[in-house]
Amino acid sequence: MGRSNHLYYCWLFVVLTASGIKLLTMTEDSRCEIAPLPPGPVRSLRSTSAAEEEISYYPSNCLAQPDYKKPTLILMVLSKFPKMKSPQAIIHLSSSSRISVLFYGLAIICLSSATVTASYGGNETDYHALLSFKSMITHDPYKVLTAWNHSFHFCDWSGISCGKRHKRVTALRLFSKSLEGSLSPHVGNLSFLRKLSLPNNNFQGTIPHELGRLSRLRILYLYDKKFSGAIPTNLSGCSNLEHLWLNQNMLAGSIPKEMSLLSKLTHLVIEDNMLTGGIPPFLGNITSLEVFSAVANPFGGRIPDTLGLWKSLKLFYSGGCNLYGNIPPSIFNLSLLVEFSLPANHLTSIPSEIGNQLPNLERLQLRDNKLTGVIPPYISNCSKLILLEMSSNSFTGKLTIDFSNLRDIKYILLDDNNFHGRGEADDMRFIDSLKNCTRLEELSLFNCNLIGVLPISIGNLSDQLRDLSLRDNPLFGSLPSSIGSLVGLTTLELGRNRFKGKIPTTIGKLQKLELLDLHSNQFSGSIPDVIGNLSLLIKLNLDSNKLEGHIPSSLGNCKKLNGLSLAYNRLTGKIPKQLLQLPSLTILLNLSQNSLSGTIPSEIKELKMLSHLDLSYNNLTGTITSSLGECISLTMLNLSGNIFQGMIPSSLSSLRGLEVLDISQNNLSGKIPQFLDKWRLLEFLNISFNDFEGEVSVVGVFANASAFSVLGNNRLCGGLVTLELPKCKEMGSMKKRFPLFVLLILIAPTLLVILCCVYLFYKKKHNIQESKSLGNERFLKVSYNELLKATDDFSTENLIGEGGFSSIYRGILNSDDKFVAVKVLQLQNQGAYKSFQAECEAWRNIRHRNLLKIITSCSSVDFQGNDFRALVYEFMPNGSVHNWLHSSANTSKLNLLQRINILRDVATALDYLHNHCQTTIVHGDLKPSNILLDDDMVAHVGDFGLARLLGTDLIQNSSSGFKGTIGYTPPEYGIGSEMTSSGDVYSFGILLLEVMTGKRPTDNMFNEGLNLHKFAYMALPDHVVDVIDDDAIVLQSMEANAKKVEECLAATIQIGVSCSMDSPPQRMKMEIVVNELQHILEVLQNI
Repeated sequence: MGRSNHLYYCWLFVVLTASGIKLLTMTEDSRCEIAPLPPGPVRSLRSTSAAEEEISYYPSNCLAQPDYKKPTLILMVLSKFPKMKSPQAIIHLSSSSRISVLFYGLAIICLSSATVTASYGGNETDYHALLSFKSMITHDPYKVLTAWNHSFHFCDWSGISCGKRHKRVTALRLFSKSLEGSLSPHVGNLSFLRKLSLPNNNFQGTIPHELGRLSRLRILYLYDKKFSGAIPTNLSGCSNLEHLWLNQNMLAGSIPKEMSLLSKLTHLVIEDNMLTGGIPPFLGNITSLEVFSAVANPFGGRIPDTLGLWKSLKLFYSGGCNLYGNIPPSIFNLSLLVEFSLPANHLTSIPSEIGNQLPNLERLQLRDNKLTGVIPPYISNCSKLILLEMSSNSFTGKLTIDFSNLRDIKYILLDDNNFHGRGEADDMRFIDSLKNCTRLEELSLFNCNLIGVLPISIGNLSDQLRDLSLRDNPLFGSLPSSIGSLVGLTTLELGRNRFKGKIPTTIGKLQKLELLDLHSNQFSGSIPDVIGNLSLLIKLNLDSNKLEGHIPSSLGNCKKLNGLSLAYNRLTGKIPKQLLQLPSLTILLNLSQNSLSGTIPSEIKELKMLSHLDLSYNNLTGTITSSLGECISLTMLNLSGNIFQGMIPSSLSSLRGLEVLDISQNNLSGKIPQFLDKWRLLEFLNISFNDFEGEVSVVGVFANASAFSVLGNNRLCGGLVTLELPKCKEMGSMKKRFPLFVLLILIAPTLLVILCCVYLFYKKKHNIQESKSLGNERFLKVSYNELLKATDDFSTENLIGEGGFSSIYRGILNSDDKFVAVKVLQLQNQGAYKSFQAECEAWRNIRHRNLLKIITSCSSVDFQGNDFRALVYEFMPNGSVHNWLHSSANTSKLNLLQRINILRDVATALDYLHNHCQTTIVHGDLKPSNILLDDDMVAHVGDFGLARLLGTDLIQNSSSGFKGTIGYTPPEYGIGSEMTSSGDVYSFGILLLEVMTGKRPTDNMFNEGLNLHKFAYMALPDHVVDVIDDDAIVLQSMEANAKKVEECLAATIQIGVSCSMDSPPQRMKMEIVVNELQHILEVLQNI
């Protein structure tokens, strides 16, 4: 090679191996010399030649030696050395060989920095990305990430998988580890990652947009977390993504258009978020999609026709998405479709040809929509169908599906529709076609207006049938004995029909039956003894029939029975002891309104866990058994309308949990037991029409005149002044023997104290008393008979409303021939007396143009001697806001100005009650049905049945009792907080949102974390129009006007959201609400 004779060429290699750091030399004659790096201080080496260094060739013959099969670092340098006798000299650093200081320094630096690099095969990026992931975890309860340190190679860390070839991270899986924190954006540096699975943890914050760098990613599982913000647009960079699961988070905004670039996506699961903006048409471009689930997102909008491009689609779920309009026909051409679910939306129609192109369909779920017309008969072509659920729609016409083709069907749920065949008497003929459905488990057709006879072929249904519900239909005729062939039944509901004849004895063959409901029919004859064979029976309801004879003692064999109602029949004989020896009876035993005789058996003491016992209106005799005192779980006891005599047994004092006790209309005597006024939970006591004597207490339940009744007991005395009972007589003999001067000494100071108290009380309360007297002057006096005539005997034609405690009738009083509204309290309902008192106290102190005007009240007895309470109000011809919003009878709807005016009126009324009355009044039950409209559509707040006057003792509200109406009640009431004006503000906020969106707070779409408040909040500020009731929006011709309207809508919704915050201190003040609504109203009026 033309090299000089005086120079000796040598290649020097610094090698890091498994056995340590070594130096390797190779001379020109390819001889290798190996030596370990010597210990000791580093010495300077100099080259005696200035010749250039050059890299020659790779010494493979040296590196093939066993110790160098897997070198991790090689520094190869060619240097020119003076020729020596032995090449060994250049190995030892203590020799006189001269090597460049630069070279050796470089070698040492590389060796020191290579320690980490060598350990991770050069994949420092993955290592640091994982450490960054760990650093952003704030809580690791299971110590999953403790082993994520330098002691182990990261490929051996928990939850990490690496490729065999490159040792790069290919999967990060940490399922259900309860990790808390945020997701590090450095995860986007794991460039070889194919699977990122972090479900069921507690990550917060946004999804890092850096994930879009993961071009190799195929599976992304980020569900069951608390991620918020929008779906990152650059997820489209994950070009190989096949599974995208972002469900059960708090993601908001719309689906980004870039999502359509994921051409390999097969699973898109985004359910249970807060996404809006509708299901976008561009999603149809992802033609590879097999699974799409967007359940429980407030999308709104229509279903795009482009989804028909998903030719590979198998599963489609979009329930509770606020979708409306028609279901596009193109979707029903997807021949691979297996499950199609769109419940709880506002869809109005489906294609009549549905079923023709769906040979693989197994589940069709369209319940709780507004679908009309006839259920398409072509559904019978879906021969693989397992579930057919179309309940709670507006389908009409005869049910014409040929079920004989649906041999795999398990669930047919079509309840709450109208399948009457318009005059035809064979609405039930479809039953015949069900005999081939041998796998049928549930058939639900309640409240479907099915008219006809239940055919004998009902017995041909599958022996796998578990639930059969045909209640609330006008079915007539007898119940076929073939019903006994359905031996798999656990639930049989046939209540509220018109069945006649006897209950078939074959019903005793239904050994698996747990619930049997035949109430409100016209069954006659005796109760079959064979019902006692139903040993698994939990609930039996036979009330409101024409059943006769004895109660079968065989019912004592139903050892799991917890609820039994045989009320309103014609049963005779004694109460069987066997029935009272069922400790399983815990919920209800109702034998009322029959003709049972004899005494109450002492075995009743076995019912220690029973809550409700009603034996009223029978012919029971004797004394009230002391054994009742052992039924310590009773909350309601009704023994009225019998022939009991004697005293109230002292053993009843142990029934401290009683809320209602009614022993009226018997022959009971003696004094009223003192323990009755010590029961703190007692809400209503009725001992009227007996023969009690002595003094009536004025404490406990006896302190509230509307909470008890003692009418028809002529020997009672004392009590509240309003009872108008005679004063109790004093003991005269004691009076005579008492010295007069002692009386004077005792009486004089007492009189002085009383006079002082009266003076102070009058000085403090004279304004309120004056108000009350004025209030009493303006009320007319009206009798029960006058109200009876005014309402035409309280006829159903005049019934205009019903509530929890009352019924409201329209009537005309003779005094001025003007229409009035008569609110009759249903005193048999628990809490009705308290409601009456609350309303009377509230109306006595208030008067406002936006409050319902009361004309008078009536406290009397009816012609049967029962207590009667009623309130008479000014009649509101335009009905309630609830009817305007939700009743199909109202063809006209409220426009935007009317809605804002109503809300302003209600807010003004609440502001008056909270801030401008002498005593703050809390309404307690604000909802659309309590807002009434007069001739001029001015709103009036009514129904103060739950009202409370703050700062007084006029109304006592139990903190443990439920207040208000579900959906409108603030959350703090649910945990026992007292009623406050802030609670009214919350109810107003919900009312406002309902008025503006047209959606009830109890709508089916609101579940699993979504409620009306959140639904409205998510629409702010740019998507408010999407949630506003269509009838409220008036299209404006000018863009500027439209923008103003949208701003007003957003401002109104913001008020509703601010008022309905969970935290009371965060809610708006009502006076601010009035000003804001007034401003919005002025803006709208000037457009």
